[in-house]
Amino acid sequence: MAKRNTSTEEPLEKQLWKAADKLRKNIDAAEYKHVMLGLIFLKYISDAFEELYAKLKKGEGEYAGADPEDKDEYKAENVFFVPPSSRWGYLQSHAKQPTIGKTVDESMDAIERENPSLKGVLPKVYARQNLDPTTLGGLIDIISNIALGDAKSRSADLLGHVFEYFLGEFALAEGKKGGQFYTPRSVVELLVEMLEPHKGRVYDPCCGSGGMFVQSEEFVKNHQGKTNDISIYGQESNQTTWRLAKMNLAIRGIDSSQVKWNNEGSFLNDAHKDLKADYIIANPPFNVSDWSGDLLRNDGRWKYGTPPSGNANYAWIQHFIYHLAPNGQAGFILSKGALTTQSSGEGEIRKALVDAGLIDCIVNLPAKLFLNTQIPASLWFMSRNRTNGKFRDRSKEILFIDARNLGHLINRRTKVLSNGEEDANDNDIATIANTYHNWRNKNGEYEDVKGFCMAASIDRVKELDYVLTPGRFVGLAETEDDFDFAERFTSLKLEFETQLLEEKKLNERISNNLKKIIIDE
Repeated sequence: MAKRNTSTEEPLEKQLWKAADKLRKNIDAAEYKHVMLGLIFLKYISDAFEELYAKLKKGEGEYAGADPEDKDEYKAENVFFVPPSSRWGYLQSHAKQPTIGKTVDESMDAIERENPSLKGVLPKVYARQNLDPTTLGGLIDIISNIALGDAKSRSADLLGHVFEYFLGEFALAEGKKGGQFYTPRSVVELLVEMLEPHKGRVYDPCCGSGGMFVQSEEFVKNHQGKTNDISIYGQESNQTTWRLAKMNLAIRGIDSSQVKWNNEGSFLNDAHKDLKADYIIANPPFNVSDWSGDLLRNDGRWKYGTPPSGNANYAWIQHFIYHLAPNGQAGFILSKGALTTQSSGEGEIRKALVDAGLIDCIVNLPAKLFLNTQIPASLWFMSRNRTNGKFRDRSKEILFIDARNLGHLINRRTKVLSNGEEDANDNDIATIANTYHNWRNKNGEYEDVKGFCMAASIDRVKELDYVLTPGRFVGLAETEDDFDFAERFTSLKLEFETQLLEEKKLNERISNNLKKIIIDE
């Protein structure tokens, strides 16, 4: 059982993950993900329902004379109606029965029947043979502890945090496949902190599990804004991922009615053709070659040049621009190759974007941030109107930031950008975002930093043949004059010898295990 978190214990979400992961046994992370996240979602809607149910039953004040079984009472409060056989207490009382899998599947069906907005969203995977009843009962017991000791009014935030944490852990467990539905939290935080979506329409045409929307809402809340001041619009072509997004947003109380699914995707079947967004935040798949570009040669979105049919990068860029409002801003992730490519007319499109004054800032990201690719990545920030008065006039320059040296490893393969939570003096996200804001804002205290950032004139960009790699502009960082070559050589030699020793020990363990297998056979 997961215990309540204290200052000396691990965070609750980590305790829950470890406990739940022990029960995974022979179930793949990709499949187990739906089992766990579906139960967390069910716990959330049941908690929210029970809280309002108690108020309605008490019948005081504005709830005087209310019927706690009237569905309209819940609809008025934006709470999902949960029928008796789907309420968490009912499931928990049946958790030890051999038919618990069938019971959970039926509860999911019942909730979808009562709440049309959830139709086709909830997983019905609990009666499968590879999920034994004992394991499922154990998972229900674990999740029952999530709100233990917390006021029920706080359970939505707590459950939402646990849901997001589990999404990230499953993405790590799945590796490349996990990256298809999940953008690392630190990258999402950076995008949102740089764009600052206080108010308006937020759009993501390849929204994955909805992390951009969740972080946008978190940003508004953290800056004392009203979450109702932003509305979200999204599209996802993978139905399984879309379901995760719908649950992820519902658990946060975010209206997802404009988050659409169709298997054709945003290029062939744009679900928001007339939308002009104030903010676009996106992580499109890198270098997609099968985006049906040959069917869209004369599409009206290609104002700055027809993108090649073998690579969607510049199709995504122009799709974003097409959907920006007159004063709209976009922040998105692309492979680093898009900064330099000259093939199939991409260089000409990039030239047209620069000449049109649309590109505001380019950020070179560290390696190993993404779970599904080792391709180097960059952030692009674009604005329809860089002379609009909200910020200073930046139309004659572009800010370049080289952040390749930031971030830290959380395991051998994965890096994250720090956000100051563990150490207030270690905040990669603030370092990058503040640099952008100081350059962009009126009266900002910006200055070039060799090796890190430079505000380059458009003329300078032209001189470098419209190549947008930040390293070409910021140069190399200044080094200390008292650099000790001998000391550095000794340090590197020690690191190398240590690595060789570890590899030798690993090889010995592998060899010994192989011998045991041979002997056993």
